[in-house]
Amino acid sequence: MEDRIAPHVRELSRALGNTDEDIIRLELEKLLSFKVPLDEAKKTIMSKYKSKVASPVLIKDLKTGMEGIEIVARILSIEEKIVISQGEKKIIFSGTMGDGTGICSFTCWDDMSIGVGDVLKINNAYTRLWNNRPELYFGKRSTLEKLPDEHFQGIEEMSHTSLKKLKDIVSADVITGSKVVIIEMYHRDVSLKGKNLTVIEGVIADETGKLPFTSWKKLAGIDIGSFVRFEGAAVRIFRGLPSISFNEDTSVDTIDDPYELPFSLESASMVPDPMPMSDVVESNGIFDVLVRGNIISIRPGSGMIERCPVCNRVTQKSNCRAHGNVDCIRDMRIKAILDDGTGSIHLMLNCELSEAIYGKSIYEAEKMVLDSISKDVVFEDMKRTLTGKYIAARGNSSKNELGVSIVAKSAWYPENDLPERIDSLLERLGEGGGY
Repeated sequence: MEDRIAPHVRELSRALGNTDEDIIRLELEKLLSFKVPLDEAKKTIMSKYKSKVASPVLIKDLKTGMEGIEIVARILSIEEKIVISQGEKKIIFSGTMGDGTGICSFTCWDDMSIGVGDVLKINNAYTRLWNNRPELYFGKRSTLEKLPDEHFQGIEEMSHTSLKKLKDIVSADVITGSKVVIIEMYHRDVSLKGKNLTVIEGVIADETGKLPFTSWKKLAGIDIGSFVRFEGAAVRIFRGLPSISFNEDTSVDTIDDPYELPFSLESASMVPDPMPMSDVVESNGIFDVLVRGNIISIRPGSGMIERCPVCNRVTQKSNCRAHGNVDCIRDMRIKAILDDGTGSIHLMLNCELSEAIYGKSIYEAEKMVLDSISKDVVFEDMKRTLTGKYIAARGNSSKNELGVSIVAKSAWYPENDLPERIDSLLERLGEGGGY
């Protein structure tokens, strides 16, 4: 029987992503011993193991913690590194790879004879968090197949012509390009390795969103309102939020005829539309997002607080964990949970915004503390006053192990949006089969 079924075992193994042939053989022999026809036995095995086979993953969809994935990409750069693993020196191979949807970083833990320009189909790879982004890992437990060179565009094309909309730039990206308009721009002096440098910072935008940028090179002839095409820019990630970094390898050119673009300076600078919190929660981070919802909880840490005058950290009993005993500065803040029925987020309001939403100034709050025997009087009053209130907030969202937070840049009580809220509620009830 072995000779008769051997070709079928190899066929099934290849179809199932090189699943162990011994496992396939045992399954097939068992089914055939029960007089199951060969074709039916093969269908049964395919059905049983197909769900276990990794589906191809695109670079734009890479997330931290993925296991056993299949990916097809071209090696764009690679270098050897020496690391210490389990007390011994080991040579690993790190670099970047692209597939047309993005460019990610990778580490290969073993010498698998790969080089720049190779188009690889990698099975049984995985991702881990490195430098605040998901990085692809593979090694001797993975299987590699070199594909024909024409499978993808060339290295130069892939490195510089994969222009993306800003909303499509994700945490796995290490290099990107786009067509945008500069909506904010200013200069800042910094000290780097003992040298004083002037860097350019600001905000870029297109019809899909906004992102912060930093330029370490001069941007001659570019100012607020300039439409530019940039290529080969580095993507930095902080708390899940991408930012764009222009360096000497980045090309930044003005667009002479921006009227063909689907956005203008005015449209790209507009206040964003309110976003359902379910979408905010699913995202790793969003620059300039607007949410609306009800305050369902005022969290501990709200109310009157004290900060270190040096580093601005919140102090405990006049002690800063970095600077010891200090003369503290009084401050007020709100830490709330905001919910819109689709999800909930943590919302942080500084003193100015807390005064606007709470309805009492910091001086009134200080008087409440002085007149009361409880230091938590402002916190307790905030809970009574604000729980259930419907507010809007605009700021940047970030994601960590505790959930999604928005540090608000503005917050207010919305007016005249009750009909819209009623329509949204009725729509959700209709989708759920309600009355």
